[in-house]
Amino acid sequence: MKSLKKKENSAPAEAKEVALSELLAKRSAELAGEKICENIKILDLRGLTSVTDFFVIVTADSERKAKAAAEHIIDELKKDGERPLHIEGLESMHWILLDYVDVVVHIFMPDERRFYDLESLWSDAPQIS
Repeated sequence: MKSLKKKENSAPAEAKEVALSELLAKRSAELAGEKICENIKILDLRGLTSVTDFFVIVTADSERKAKAAAEHIIDELKKDGERPLHIEGLESMHWILLDYVDVVVHIFMPDERRFYDLESLWSDAPQIS
């Protein structure tokens, strides 16, 4: 029978501190996924810009789905005490921007996402899963 002794040189696992902005970004991405948005990415912009900490970038394949995702994110985050500083694009719904200061959510229609290509513009930013 194998011994279950702890290795003498093994260090205890350290807990990683997660910033509130990262939790907000992950929650926003999760909420977008609940409305069947696609190609959801979180870019970690900390250290690259002082404008925001994270971009959440998602694709909605219809205006109806884009509006539903934006409203769902706003409503659910409001329950957590988070309110966007600024909202843009709800009229056209081709690129909706929800600005939570440390997290900016971009909900794109497919053509606009390809055109603006934020992932390439911010290619130095690590992606969070």
